[in-house]
Amino acid sequence: MTDEEDVSRTPAPETATAAETSLEESFKKLQAERDSLYDQVVRRQADFENYRKRAERDAQDFRERAEADLILALLPVLDAFERALRALNNTAQDEEYRKGVELIYKQLLDSLLLRGLKPVKALGELFDPYLHHAVERIETEELGDREVMEELQQGYTFKGKLLRPALVKVAVRPATSEGNST
Repeated sequence: MTDEEDVSRTPAPETATAAETSLEESFKKLQAERDSLYDQVVRRQADFENYRKRAERDAQDFRERAEADLILALLPVLDAFERALRALNNTAQDEEYRKGVELIYKQLLDSLLLRGLKPVKALGELFDPYLHHAVERIETEELGDREVMEELQQGYTFKGKLLRPALVKVAVRPATSEGNST
């Protein structure tokens, strides 16, 4: 080998540096592209996970609304059973009929209670406009002011939300006529 051949095989110092710089730049560009793609994948995974959770939550909300609508549609049936039981006389003839009606009523009510239905307490409670719907105010001194004195229709909550308010009569203290001298 001659010196000329040896010199032709080794790159000039300027050329080697330019090639190394070009390789480093290409490597940095590839690293940046890889990092960008990795960030996109991570974001897409997070977006998909959020979407999945939102879809599950929406489906659960839909099921609960549908269930509440069905229970709301069944409340008039409960009311009819309650009226039928109140209307029956305590005679021997009505006793067997009463037992059958009570059994069906109890089965329906128990099924609804298991699904999350709860009766609203009304009688003897203080009037709560969020739970009770007052249809009449009666002046009396026998009960406390704003105390529910009669429940006309049972109210219900479903899974912590008011489904139907109780229809009630509310006691109020009579107005006093102070300073009224004759």
